[in-house]
Amino acid sequence: MPVRYPRPLSPGDRVAVTSPSSGVAKELRARLEVAVQEVRDRGYEVVVGRCMDGSGHVSASAADRAGELTAMLTDPSIRAVVPPWGGETAIDLIPLLDWDRLREAEPTWLVGFSDLSTLMTPLTLLTGTATVHGNNLMDTPYRVPEGLVSWLDIVTAPPRARIVQRPPGRHRGAGFDDFAVFPETREFTLDTPGSWTRLDGGGDVVAEGRLIGGCVEMLCNLAGTPYLDVSAFAREESPDGLLVYVEAADNDALAICRNLHGMRLAGFFDRANAVLVGRTNAPDSGSLSQHEAVLDALGPLKVPIIADVECGHVPPYLPIVNGAYGRVVCAPGRNELTQILD
Repeated sequence: MPVRYPRPLSPGDRVAVTSPSSGVAKELRARLEVAVQEVRDRGYEVVVGRCMDGSGHVSASAADRAGELTAMLTDPSIRAVVPPWGGETAIDLIPLLDWDRLREAEPTWLVGFSDLSTLMTPLTLLTGTATVHGNNLMDTPYRVPEGLVSWLDIVTAPPRARIVQRPPGRHRGAGFDDFAVFPETREFTLDTPGSWTRLDGGGDVVAEGRLIGGCVEMLCNLAGTPYLDVSAFAREESPDGLLVYVEAADNDALAICRNLHGMRLAGFFDRANAVLVGRTNAPDSGSLSQHEAVLDALGPLKVPIIADVECGHVPPYLPIVNGAYGRVVCAPGRNELTQILD
């Protein structure tokens, strides 16, 4: 099925907030309010759902979370759904979502990363709906560094827009902002220089293809199932190949190595023209680094592997549209990703 892009948001449109995985603890509610107000200040009506409890590892029962997410994504008055963040076990929603109803409904933007990959990537593969792997709601108040865009820029872009991003050449070295203490924080701490790295050797890279991917720790659990048939998507929508991106949240290098081997064996990378790997602060494992883990698992693909891309858990964030046509350039002095909402 062709890629379906939700229509661009306009002032007055409704944006819904729900937690398909982890909710928001009481001590973090002030940050939630700041983030919601940020979206309201952009001219949108914000609707906060019932599945938001942060006292456990999930915000509500699987049935309630699946029902609320499906209802929001199929409500024609809601134009975007933006969870506060990811979590751990959104996979329990997969068999409960009404995939036929989602496929038949007018497409709605779904935004997020981390555990949201568990839902967004299958949504694109199974229904053709483009999704935004990018900032979560709680990250929305941060000022976007020059060269990058936010999810709000993407969901308001017109049809056939060309979105060009060039990373700022610096990132957060370690740690995180404590939203419980500083709920109003709006400035990223980008204290470490760094650019993209070609892991497989070779020279400059220019590669094209439809973009698809997400968080390694989440997608590895769906690899080989009907919910993550990337090869079928490529055959139908991008016969000339894909740009596949992956990123590690916090698993050590040995776990990431195993996960990526499994995903490769399941065919996740079969149609890749290049692989983009997000920058990570996840730990190495003795003699095996995170870069070496990726190369060990994905080197047999014999395609360019570009690491330290800003598409993971390390700020700043370079949003990627699952389903968009992409062109990546990696060369000395030039790191660039172009996405076309065709």
